Amino acid sequence: MELHIKNETAKLKAVVLGQPGSIGKVPTLTETYDAKSYETVSLNTYPKEEEICKEMSIFEKVLLKHGVQVFRPWTIENCNQVFARDVAFVIDDKIINSNIIPDRDDEKEAYQIVYDQIAYNKIYNLPEKAHVEGGDVVLYNDIVFLGIYLGEDYSNLKSARTNLYALNFLKELFPEKTFIPLELKKNDTDPRAGILHLDCTFMPVNSNKAIIYKDGFANKKDYKLLLDIFGKENIFELTREEMYLMNSNVFSISPEVVVSEKNFVRLNTHMEEVWGMTVERVPYYEISKMGGLLRCSTLPLIRE
Repeated sequence: MELHIKNETAKLKAVVLGQPGSIGKVPTLTETYDAKSYETVSLNTYPKEEEICKEMSIFEKVLLKHGVQVFRPWTIENCNQVFARDVAFVIDDKIINSNIIPDRDDEKEAYQIVYDQIAYNKIYNLPEKAHVEGGDVVLYNDIVFLGIYLGEDYSNLKSARTNLYALNFLKELFPEKTFIPLELKKNDTDPRAGILHLDCTFMPVNSNKAIIYKDGFANKKDYKLLLDIFGKENIFELTREEMYLMNSNVFSISPEVVVSEKNFVRLNTHMEEVWGMTVERVPYYEISKMGGLLRCSTLPLIRE
Protein backbone atom coordinates (compact mmCIF):
# COMPACT_ATOMS: atom_id res chain seq x y z
CA MET A 1 0.00 0.00 0.00
CA GLU A 2 1.36 3.42 -1.00
CA LEU A 3 0.26 5.85 1.70
CA HIS A 4 -0.55 9.37 0.56
CA ILE A 5 -2.17 12.03 2.74
CA LYS A 6 -1.39 15.73 2.17
CA ASN A 7 -4.52 17.40 3.50
CA GLU A 8 -7.98 16.83 4.97
CA THR A 9 -10.04 17.22 1.82
CA ALA A 10 -8.53 15.61 -1.31
CA LYS A 11 -10.53 12.74 -2.80
CA LEU A 12 -10.39 9.82 -0.37
CA LYS A 13 -9.28 6.44 -1.71
CA ALA A 14 -8.66 4.31 1.40
CA VAL A 15 -9.46 4.72 5.11
CA VAL A 16 -9.56 2.76 8.36
CA LEU A 17 -12.92 3.04 10.11
CA GLY A 18 -13.07 2.23 13.81
CA GLN A 19 -14.67 -0.91 15.16
CA PRO A 20 -17.93 -0.68 17.17
CA GLY A 21 -18.21 -4.26 18.36
CA SER A 22 -17.52 -5.49 21.91
CA ILE A 23 -16.88 -2.06 23.43
CA GLY A 24 -17.16 -3.43 26.95
CA LYS A 25 -18.99 -2.10 29.98
CA VAL A 26 -19.89 1.52 30.59
CA PRO A 27 -16.85 3.14 32.21
CA THR A 28 -16.94 4.52 35.72
CA LEU A 29 -16.26 8.23 36.19
CA THR A 30 -12.65 7.52 37.11
CA GLU A 31 -12.24 5.33 34.01
CA THR A 32 -13.37 8.04 31.55
CA TYR A 33 -10.60 9.85 29.68
CA ASP A 34 -12.45 12.78 28.14
CA ALA A 35 -14.93 15.39 29.38
CA LYS A 36 -17.83 14.30 27.17
CA SER A 37 -17.67 10.73 28.43
CA TYR A 38 -17.39 12.05 31.97
CA GLU A 39 -20.60 14.00 31.44
CA THR A 40 -22.60 11.21 29.81
CA VAL A 41 -21.53 8.69 32.45
CA SER A 42 -22.59 11.21 35.11
CA LEU A 43 -25.97 11.66 33.42
CA ASN A 44 -26.41 7.93 32.71
CA THR A 45 -26.70 8.65 28.97
CA TYR A 46 -23.57 6.82 27.76
CA PRO A 47 -24.41 5.15 24.41
CA LYS A 48 -25.29 1.49 24.01
CA GLU A 49 -23.25 -0.76 21.74
CA GLU A 50 -26.18 -1.45 19.41
CA GLU A 51 -26.63 2.31 18.82
CA ILE A 52 -22.92 2.74 18.10
CA CYS A 53 -22.96 -0.17 15.63
CA LYS A 54 -25.97 1.26 13.81
CA GLU A 55 -24.41 4.72 13.40
CA MET A 56 -21.02 3.41 12.24
CA SER A 57 -22.71 1.09 9.75
CA ILE A 58 -24.50 4.04 8.13
CA PHE A 59 -21.21 5.98 7.97
CA GLU A 60 -19.47 3.00 6.34
CA LYS A 61 -22.20 2.74 3.69
CA VAL A 62 -21.66 6.40 2.75
CA LEU A 63 -17.91 5.81 2.37
CA LEU A 64 -18.50 2.73 0.21
CA LYS A 65 -21.05 4.60 -1.90
CA HIS A 66 -18.32 7.06 -2.83
CA GLY A 67 -15.90 4.32 -3.85
CA VAL A 68 -13.69 4.44 -0.75
CA GLN A 69 -11.83 1.28 0.29
CA VAL A 70 -12.67 0.74 3.96
CA PHE A 71 -10.44 -1.23 6.35
CA ARG A 72 -11.52 -2.25 9.85
CA PRO A 73 -9.29 -3.20 12.81
CA TRP A 74 -9.67 -6.59 14.41
CA THR A 75 -12.19 -6.71 17.23
CA ILE A 76 -10.65 -6.89 20.70
CA GLU A 77 -13.07 -8.19 23.30
CA ASN A 78 -14.35 -5.58 25.77
CA CYS A 79 -12.36 -2.75 24.21
CA ASN A 80 -13.71 0.52 22.81
CA GLN A 81 -12.15 0.80 19.33
CA VAL A 82 -14.45 3.40 17.80
CA PHE A 83 -11.93 6.23 17.47
CA ALA A 84 -9.33 5.08 14.93
CA ARG A 85 -7.92 8.62 14.59
CA ASP A 86 -6.23 8.40 17.99
CA VAL A 87 -4.25 5.24 17.30
CA ALA A 88 -2.16 6.47 14.35
CA PHE A 89 -2.06 9.10 11.61
CA VAL A 90 -0.57 9.50 8.14
CA ILE A 91 1.44 12.47 6.90
CA ASP A 92 2.53 12.26 3.25
CA ASP A 93 3.71 8.63 2.82
CA LYS A 94 4.48 7.83 6.47
CA ILE A 95 2.29 6.43 9.24
CA ILE A 96 3.08 7.44 12.81
CA ASN A 97 1.97 5.31 15.75
CA SER A 98 0.51 7.52 18.46
CA ASN A 99 1.65 7.29 22.05
CA ILE A 100 -1.95 7.12 23.23
CA ILE A 101 -2.88 7.19 26.88
CA PRO A 102 -2.06 3.89 28.64
CA ASP A 103 -5.75 3.03 29.14
CA ARG A 104 -6.08 2.54 25.38
CA ASP A 105 -2.77 0.90 24.53
CA ASP A 106 -4.39 -2.47 23.73
CA GLU A 107 -6.08 -0.96 20.68
CA LYS A 108 -2.84 -0.81 18.70
CA GLU A 109 -2.53 -4.55 18.11
CA ALA A 110 -5.84 -4.61 16.23
CA TYR A 111 -4.30 -2.56 13.40
CA GLN A 112 -1.83 -5.25 12.34
CA ILE A 113 -4.20 -6.05 9.46
CA VAL A 114 -3.36 -2.59 8.07
CA TYR A 115 0.35 -2.48 8.97
CA ASP A 116 0.95 -5.78 7.19
CA GLN A 117 0.24 -3.95 3.92
CA ILE A 118 2.62 -1.03 4.56
CA ALA A 119 6.38 -1.04 3.95
CA TYR A 120 8.19 -1.27 7.29
CA ASN A 121 10.32 1.81 6.52
CA LYS A 122 7.15 3.92 6.28
CA ILE A 123 6.03 3.05 9.83
CA TYR A 124 7.31 5.26 12.64
CA ASN A 125 7.12 4.95 16.41
CA LEU A 126 7.35 8.00 18.62
CA PRO A 127 9.98 8.44 21.32
CA GLU A 128 8.61 7.61 24.76
CA LYS A 129 8.33 11.25 25.87
CA ALA A 130 6.59 12.40 22.67
CA HIS A 131 2.80 12.23 23.04
CA VAL A 132 0.51 12.98 20.11
CA GLU A 133 -2.84 11.69 18.86
CA GLY A 134 -4.24 11.99 15.35
CA GLY A 135 -7.06 14.29 16.41
CA ASP A 136 -4.48 16.97 17.13
CA VAL A 137 -2.87 16.69 13.67
CA VAL A 138 -4.60 18.70 10.93
CA LEU A 139 -2.97 18.77 7.49
CA TYR A 140 -3.17 21.66 5.06
CA ASN A 141 -0.74 20.71 2.29
CA ASP A 142 2.64 22.19 3.30
CA ILE A 143 1.28 23.28 6.68
CA VAL A 144 0.70 20.95 9.64
CA PHE A 145 -1.47 22.43 12.41
CA LEU A 146 -0.79 20.72 15.72
CA GLY A 147 -3.02 21.04 18.76
CA ILE A 148 -0.83 21.05 21.89
CA TYR A 149 -0.95 21.76 25.61
CA LEU A 150 1.96 23.46 27.37
CA GLY A 151 0.67 23.81 30.94
CA GLU A 152 2.74 22.57 33.87
CA ASP A 153 -0.21 20.35 34.83
CA TYR A 154 0.04 18.39 31.53
CA SER A 155 0.70 15.07 33.25
CA ASN A 156 -2.33 15.52 35.51
CA LEU A 157 -4.82 16.19 32.70
CA LYS A 158 -6.35 13.22 30.87
CA SER A 159 -7.49 15.58 28.10
CA ALA A 160 -3.94 16.85 27.42
CA ARG A 161 -2.89 14.52 24.61
CA THR A 162 -0.13 16.23 22.58
CA ASN A 163 3.04 17.83 23.91
CA LEU A 164 6.07 19.84 22.83
CA TYR A 165 8.24 16.72 22.50
CA ALA A 166 5.92 15.46 19.77
CA LEU A 167 6.03 18.77 17.93
CA ASN A 168 9.83 18.69 17.86
CA PHE A 169 9.91 15.05 16.74
CA LEU A 170 7.50 15.69 13.87
CA LYS A 171 9.47 18.74 12.79
CA GLU A 172 12.56 16.55 12.45
CA LEU A 173 10.65 13.84 10.59
CA PHE A 174 9.08 16.33 8.13
CA PRO A 175 11.59 19.18 7.76
CA GLU A 176 9.94 20.42 4.58
CA LYS A 177 6.64 21.11 6.39
CA THR A 178 5.68 24.26 8.26
CA PHE A 179 4.37 23.28 11.70
CA ILE A 180 1.97 25.64 13.42
CA PRO A 181 1.31 24.72 17.08
CA LEU A 182 -2.08 25.81 18.41
CA GLU A 183 -2.46 25.60 22.18
CA LEU A 184 -5.86 24.33 23.32
CA LYS A 185 -7.91 24.96 26.44
CA LYS A 186 -8.28 21.78 28.49
CA ASN A 187 -10.82 20.48 30.99
CA ASP A 188 -11.29 16.86 32.05
CA THR A 189 -14.89 17.13 33.28
CA ASP A 190 -16.66 20.02 31.47
CA PRO A 191 -16.99 19.49 27.68
CA ARG A 192 -18.03 23.11 27.18
CA ALA A 193 -14.89 24.46 28.85
CA GLY A 194 -12.12 22.41 27.23
CA ILE A 195 -11.05 20.95 23.89
CA LEU A 196 -9.96 17.31 23.66
CA HIS A 197 -8.30 17.51 20.22
CA LEU A 198 -7.66 20.21 17.64
CA ASP A 199 -10.30 18.75 15.31
CA CYS A 200 -12.89 19.51 18.00
CA THR A 201 -12.36 23.25 17.51
CA PHE A 202 -10.94 23.62 13.96
CA MET A 203 -11.30 21.77 10.66
CA PRO A 204 -10.57 22.68 7.01
CA VAL A 205 -13.24 21.69 4.49
CA ASN A 206 -13.52 22.25 0.74
CA SER A 207 -10.15 23.45 -0.59
CA ASN A 208 -9.81 26.74 1.32
CA LYS A 209 -12.63 26.89 3.87
CA ALA A 210 -12.56 26.14 7.59
CA ILE A 211 -14.84 25.53 10.56
CA ILE A 212 -13.59 27.22 13.75
CA TYR A 213 -14.61 27.67 17.37
CA LYS A 214 -12.47 30.63 18.35
CA ASP A 215 -12.72 30.20 22.12
CA GLY A 216 -11.16 26.76 21.97
CA PHE A 217 -7.68 28.25 21.75
CA ALA A 218 -5.67 29.25 24.80
CA ASN A 219 -4.21 32.23 22.91
CA LYS A 220 -6.27 34.66 20.82
CA LYS A 221 -3.34 35.08 18.45
CA ASP A 222 -3.80 31.50 17.25
CA TYR A 223 -7.36 32.20 16.18
CA LYS A 224 -6.23 35.39 14.42
CA LEU A 225 -3.51 33.43 12.63
CA LEU A 226 -6.11 31.03 11.24
CA LEU A 227 -8.17 34.01 10.06
CA ASP A 228 -5.12 35.32 8.24
CA ILE A 229 -4.45 31.97 6.58
CA PHE A 230 -8.00 31.17 5.46
CA GLY A 231 -9.57 34.66 5.26
CA LYS A 232 -12.53 35.68 7.38
CA GLU A 233 -14.91 35.21 4.45
CA ASN A 234 -13.92 31.52 4.28
CA ILE A 235 -14.53 30.79 7.97
CA PHE A 236 -17.65 29.29 9.55
CA GLU A 237 -17.68 30.31 13.21
CA LEU A 238 -19.17 27.86 15.69
CA THR A 239 -21.09 28.81 18.81
CA ARG A 240 -20.13 27.28 22.14
CA GLU A 241 -23.07 24.88 21.94
CA GLU A 242 -22.13 23.83 18.40
CA MET A 243 -18.59 23.13 19.59
CA TYR A 244 -20.01 21.08 22.47
CA LEU A 245 -22.03 19.05 19.94
CA MET A 246 -18.79 18.61 17.92
CA ASN A 247 -19.81 20.46 14.75
CA SER A 248 -16.18 20.83 13.62
CA ASN A 249 -15.60 17.07 13.62
CA VAL A 250 -16.93 16.44 10.12
CA PHE A 251 -15.12 14.26 7.58
CA SER A 252 -14.34 15.16 3.97
CA ILE A 253 -14.55 12.54 1.22
CA SER A 254 -13.46 15.09 -1.39
CA PRO A 255 -13.29 18.90 -1.74
CA GLU A 256 -16.93 18.80 -2.80
CA VAL A 257 -18.34 16.12 -0.47
CA VAL A 258 -18.37 16.14 3.32
CA VAL A 259 -19.97 13.76 5.83
CA SER A 260 -21.69 15.57 8.69
CA GLU A 261 -24.04 14.79 11.56
CA LYS A 262 -27.62 15.23 10.41
CA ASN A 263 -28.54 17.57 13.28
CA PHE A 264 -25.84 20.16 12.47
CA VAL A 265 -28.51 22.21 10.71
CA ARG A 266 -26.83 25.64 10.61
CA LEU A 267 -23.45 24.25 9.52
CA ASN A 268 -24.89 21.83 6.95
CA THR A 269 -27.04 24.53 5.40
CA HIS A 270 -24.05 26.88 5.16
CA MET A 271 -21.81 24.24 3.55
CA GLU A 272 -24.48 23.47 0.99
CA GLU A 273 -25.95 26.87 0.21
CA VAL A 274 -22.93 29.15 0.69
CA TRP A 275 -19.98 26.88 -0.04
CA GLY A 276 -21.76 24.79 -2.68
CA MET A 277 -20.82 21.44 -1.16
CA THR A 278 -22.64 18.12 -1.08
CA VAL A 279 -23.36 17.20 2.55
CA GLU A 280 -23.88 13.54 3.37
CA ARG A 281 -25.97 13.67 6.55
CA VAL A 282 -25.63 10.72 8.93
CA PRO A 283 -26.79 10.05 12.52
CA TYR A 284 -23.79 10.16 14.85
CA TYR A 285 -25.18 11.73 17.99
CA GLU A 286 -24.82 8.63 20.16
CA ILE A 287 -21.15 8.21 19.26
CA SER A 288 -20.55 11.89 20.06
CA LYS A 289 -21.39 11.10 23.67
CA MET A 290 -17.99 9.40 23.93
CA GLY A 291 -16.05 12.53 23.01
CA GLY A 292 -15.57 12.04 19.26
CA LEU A 293 -17.48 12.23 16.01
CA LEU A 294 -16.91 11.46 12.33
CA ARG A 295 -13.29 12.51 11.87
CA CYS A 296 -12.33 10.83 15.14
CA SER A 297 -13.66 7.52 13.81
CA THR A 298 -11.39 7.51 10.76
CA LEU A 299 -7.73 6.97 9.89
CA PRO A 300 -7.25 8.07 6.25
CA LEU A 301 -4.56 6.13 4.38
CA ILE A 302 -4.74 7.35 0.79
CA ARG A 303 -6.09 10.50 -0.82
CA GLU A 304 -5.52 11.63 -4.40
